[in-house]
Amino acid sequence: MTDSDSNRLDDLETHTILLTGGTSGIGRVAAGRFAERGATVAIVGRNGARGERIADELTNRTPGTVRFHRTDLAERAAVRALADEVRETYDRLDVLAHNAGLSSRTRSETADGIELTVAVNHLAPYLLTHDLLDRVRESAPARIVVTASGIHRRGDLEFSDGKFAFESETDAEYDSFEAYARSKLANVAFTVELADRLSGDVTANCFHPGFVPSTGLFREAPLWTRAAMRIMSAVPGVGSTPERGAERLVRLATAPEFRERSGLYVGSGGAETPAAGATDPERRERLWTRSADLVGVDPNWP
Repeated sequence: MTDSDSNRLDDLETHTILLTGGTSGIGRVAAGRFAERGATVAIVGRNGARGERIADELTNRTPGTVRFHRTDLAERAAVRALADEVRETYDRLDVLAHNAGLSSRTRSETADGIELTVAVNHLAPYLLTHDLLDRVRESAPARIVVTASGIHRRGDLEFSDGKFAFESETDAEYDSFEAYARSKLANVAFTVELADRLSGDVTANCFHPGFVPSTGLFREAPLWTRAAMRIMSAVPGVGSTPERGAERLVRLATAPEFRERSGLYVGSGGAETPAAGATDPERRERLWTRSADLVGVDPNWP
């Protein structure tokens, strides 16, 4: 098959793609793009009615098959249950796309005692990758794609006594923007470290989708943040769209140019050098080990 052949509408007929955050924004658009090319797409979200409606709509109007899996990615047990459900439902997994994300207005903890933003944005992808990696490897060549953000350059992975800084934050010290930036830096660092640990038949890459005000990502953010998002969305040339962000996700998941390239952070101009905090081997290792401890898995994986 030539590179041009890979862009035919039917070129994903044998592919199974798991897409978290697949019921709104970038994920909703990407799910449609995959289904239009004949893929079996498993979309993950929290809103059952909306998820089922989207799955039915896409299955009825595209050559692909879309199934909805209702999951709250903030809960460790729910992430593990999702992995079990995926293994039972699909005999292959060609693409594992981590796209779900949030920005919490105030500091809150999950039922597992983890700060919410990092739990959903970083620890859920970490644990879900751990639990599904065998299925991904069985389907190789396969790809893992993570939706990161240019905001990761504003984040810092601080450690004290082997713990993340957020683990000792008080409510008064919490800043939602800093928490989000930290979680996105963790996304990039995780992707780079994962790529180093994987063999060439499974790649791991992440991307900056652009500033997309319409996704609703900051709907739980403080009032000043939401006001800033509305103002920025009205400035010509500043904001992007879910369609543009989805295009980057789909390219990383399917384009021949990323078939063997791994450990990349991709922005508007292609592969870019991410923040130093994401590439430093010592910091990546500490992040990996602490993440394993927080989700209850052996850090010596894959």
